[in-house]
Amino acid sequence: MRKDIHPDYHTITVQMTDGTTFETRSTWGKEGDTLRLEIDPKSHPAWTGGAQRLVDTGGQVARFNKRFGSFKLKK
Repeated sequence: MRKDIHPDYHTITVQMTDGTTFETRSTWGKEGDTLRLEIDPKSHPAWTGGAQRLVDTGGQVARFNKRFGSFKLKK
């Protein structure tokens, strides 16, 4: 491995939104820094399968159905 071409790889602490922490190695920050997450897998709906709902803002679904409702699949 060539010298002086790679970033410094060191240990940091990652703090989740619920306050739990874990140590990992990263090129982020300096040795011993704490990375505080605003979004993490414990709280983000993409990972938790959070409240998914259909919101008909301004009749978008109704307009879609009016425009494309007559299309049928050919068999």
